[in-house]
Amino acid sequence: MTIVQALPGNWLDTGDNAWQLTAATFVGIMSIPGLALLYGGAVKKKWAVNSAFMVFYAFSAVLMVWILWAYNMSFGKPWFNTPSFLPSGAWIGHPCPTTSSYNMEKEAIIPSAAAAMPALGYGQATMVYFQFVFAAITPIILLGAILGRVSFKAWVIFVPLWTTFIYSVGAYSLWGGGWLGSMGVVDYSGGYVIHLSSAFSGFTAAAVIGPRLARDRESFQPNSLLITLAGAGLLWLGWSGFNGGDPFTANADAGVGVLNTHTATAAALLTWTLLDVIAYGKPSILGAVNGMITGLVAITPAAGYVNGTGALILGIVAATIPWMTWNWLGKTRLFRKVDDVLGVIHTHGVAALVGGIGTGILADPTMVEWYGTKGDQFAVTGWWYGNFHQVILQLEGAAFIIVYNVIGTFILLKLIGLFVALRFDDETLLIGDDAIHGEEAYAIYADGQKIPVLGD
Repeated sequence: MTIVQALPGNWLDTGDNAWQLTAATFVGIMSIPGLALLYGGAVKKKWAVNSAFMVFYAFSAVLMVWILWAYNMSFGKPWFNTPSFLPSGAWIGHPCPTTSSYNMEKEAIIPSAAAAMPALGYGQATMVYFQFVFAAITPIILLGAILGRVSFKAWVIFVPLWTTFIYSVGAYSLWGGGWLGSMGVVDYSGGYVIHLSSAFSGFTAAAVIGPRLARDRESFQPNSLLITLAGAGLLWLGWSGFNGGDPFTANADAGVGVLNTHTATAAALLTWTLLDVIAYGKPSILGAVNGMITGLVAITPAAGYVNGTGALILGIVAATIPWMTWNWLGKTRLFRKVDDVLGVIHTHGVAALVGGIGTGILADPTMVEWYGTKGDQFAVTGWWYGNFHQVILQLEGAAFIIVYNVIGTFILLKLIGLFVALRFDDETLLIGDDAIHGEEAYAIYADGQKIPVLGD
């Protein structure tokens, strides 16, 4: 017979614990298999295996650095303060575990709200897992900009270093008790920490690594739109955990976050599709997926702060502006020169700016019920409700994330490039998966054997 002893103080709330673990798993599914399938289907057949496998590698690598030091750097005891030219406050957490930041047997806390929030009702292990899946998907989103040429060796080195030195700073600054959050910049579930960060880091990486082969840039048809749609569907539904889990309890605001997420996403998908029909005469499957992503991204910083009308507005605007930057600015010299394969700068970067600044405009102070408590200490008031200063704060937060990610990613890649090549050689780029992994995505021939076709 097994005897189960109650935890000291009987603080475990099984409902909240179950929801946080479930929400975290939904977010994990967005990466594996969600983005693995989306990327694997959206690229040429010769890149399907490599694109999907790099997703699985990143998910695993981030977990290793997360439990060893990166969680502490993102949510632990303050380590370094900001430079003198920035507002004072913590810059990043100490990498060594502390009792307050990483004790698996203790009740979870979030340093940035520890003075105001009640006990969360579940263990620190649940919080570490929940925050991990957010950290994991960020470099995976970045990957969408550099598919089809980034060296696997360089990717192996880049992911843990980028998580340590780039992601952790943004996460701590906004979520872990750092200076941006203390100023009043808000990011409900990762519009800045995840999407703006990955988009501008990805665009920088695409510029540093260089473009795909000319023949691939000219013709890069998806090898399976149905697989792409399967991945996109997992991404969309998994987002319920993304925005529904960030109240940290199974409360009413979790439901608001989920409903707002799907409202904005549906509006964005329909808007992008309509714009495609108006401009090109046909609805596009890839266009619809792009619209879906822009809606998901834009509602992420706002999900629990805006009401239903705000979510609908964000969805429409989030599709319209990235559609214009993709189809109009995408034809300018800068965007033609930088080979952002899946347009991450548009679908994640521009959409994140729409969502972050939109939060500053549309945040409804009556909406937030966070950590199981409803009160003024968590309210965010947007310009529409009389507080223009929130827009300024959101712009300042976005500026820091963009500048830090561009500079940090550039330096990191240049350093990695001193030791390994950042891109495959031309022969490997011509062959793809078979040259890199000795495997191909599909055995579609009569007896299953592979017939090599250069440039397939």
